[in-house]
Amino acid sequence: MLIIGERINASRKQIAKAIAERDISFIENEAKNQALAGADYIDVNAGTFIGEEAERLKWVMEAVQEATDLPLCIDSPDPEVIKAVLPLAKKTPMINSVTLEASRLDSILPLAIGYKTRLIGLCQSEDVSAGTAEDKLRMAGGLVEKATAAGFPLGDLYIDPLVYPLATDPRSALASLSAIEKIMAEFPGVHTVCGLTNISHGLPMRPLINRTFLVSTIMRGLDAAIMDPTDKLLYGALKAAVVIAGDDDYCIGYIDAYRKGKMQ
Repeated sequence: MLIIGERINASRKQIAKAIAERDISFIENEAKNQALAGADYIDVNAGTFIGEEAERLKWVMEAVQEATDLPLCIDSPDPEVIKAVLPLAKKTPMINSVTLEASRLDSILPLAIGYKTRLIGLCQSEDVSAGTAEDKLRMAGGLVEKATAAGFPLGDLYIDPLVYPLATDPRSALASLSAIEKIMAEFPGVHTVCGLTNISHGLPMRPLINRTFLVSTIMRGLDAAIMDPTDKLLYGALKAAVVIAGDDDYCIGYIDAYRKGKMQ
């Protein structure tokens, strides 16, 4: 199960403040804590700095790479920003993200191929964000077709079915769960990934919803998550679900995480 640490995102007020003030200690601590907690990639995002995103993201990348040797997940919808910052990655990164929108697909896919990165593909096109399982599967198929036709390795593609808040779309979780299962069955070798926190937006006790949804997705085949690995209850739910799904031989990963105090 691939874990992409989500905490260094400028949509968080504390992160935006640290970036604005160039508080390198704060950013480094966020990176170190996620690495110690079990992240495989560190997501870096400076998207709220309109007109300054590339410059700010370069600084964030440098700060994070001083703190940890984990690879980065470069998080921006802007192909020009991604192009500007990719050369700064010390290890082969992941790009978050591309969609079926021609302007993004035609710009970002060649960068992913050229730099041999992993790539997150969102089930979204110019005029549609997939709401039903059928729409999500259809758009996933489009992403697979476009990527593989361009020579991008299927094993480096991570399909995000897009999760909408249950508070406004009560069937959002069910649609995503069904889509994950169908995508993993129909396109052997591809991966699926989810950002968890959107599912609980507007609801009380959001961490409980997030944990429950994460466990459900893993049981349907999800093999990557954009999440907060420092949340020990969430991390513990992940490790337990991976065991139950039969993807942790002899429970070694679960026992190791327990012994290291990473979960509750």
